[in-house]
Amino acid sequence: MKIDRILGIITVLQRKGKVTMPYLAEKFEVSRRTIARDIEAICSAGIPIVTSQGTDGGIEIMEGFNFDTTVFTRDELQAVFAGLKALESVSAVPASSALSDKLYGKEKVIPLDENIMIDLASFYKDSLSEKINMLKKAAHEKKCVTFHYYYNKGEDDKLIEPVLVVFKWSGWYVFGFCPERNDFRMYKLGRLWDLKITDKSFEQREVPPEKLDFGQHFTDEYMIEAVFEASEKYRLVEEYGPYSFTVREDGRLYTKWGFCGRDNAMDWFLGFGDKVEILGPEDFKKDYIKKLKNALSKYEK
Repeated sequence: MKIDRILGIITVLQRKGKVTMPYLAEKFEVSRRTIARDIEAICSAGIPIVTSQGTDGGIEIMEGFNFDTTVFTRDELQAVFAGLKALESVSAVPASSALSDKLYGKEKVIPLDENIMIDLASFYKDSLSEKINMLKKAAHEKKCVTFHYYYNKGEDDKLIEPVLVVFKWSGWYVFGFCPERNDFRMYKLGRLWDLKITDKSFEQREVPPEKLDFGQHFTDEYMIEAVFEASEKYRLVEEYGPYSFTVREDGRLYTKWGFCGRDNAMDWFLGFGDKVEILGPEDFKKDYIKKLKNALSKYEK
């Protein structure tokens, strides 16, 4: 990643002072031209870099330009490494360890934080990592992808122009433009299979800012009243917090929450089995009872 490399170059210049272009190119395993572009980016960020020619020439931070201590504090670097370690959970590339070794070699001046572990993977880690890598590659090369998608209305074959790989709502998604719908769409990686990168290229489209507000369609306007058994308190706290319900005299928990839609609400309440009683609205309550009766009929037969 370019940001990792730039971080590394700045830190090396702080620690070693003057270094040569070939040294940086070899250390970060890129061409000298790439290092030159990174140096330009660092200068654009407001850090003055001086290059000198000759036997004693090299690259260094301008004399007199001082940081308080280092460009990045220990806590800031720990945060960077924690983020990279989280990405490692869905990648085959050991980014955090590799960057740490490049910056410090065997000296663990900024050791990896062993008190935080972030696992962004799922039960399907191998296939998830492969999907993420393929989508990143396709987005970078501006190539369309195809996949078979499963959703609540059935299943279908899709072709999209991938823009972003997104982690949100405790899951991974690809955000891209669907030519068939002529609009940007989100697709959950766990529901798409047979992913392929095609030879069809696309021009990068301008993404309207409102399309990047991925939660814009999820409004909590559908209100439902219910009472839960006391045994379900931990689940309510996990979902909505410890002040999201009222404890009744009989010990049951009264709630009145908004949901983004009937279908999502129905599936969520059904997950509580006989531990919840729906109070209203009446039409939702009737549909809920109908669902329970349908489930029961499968066993009565």
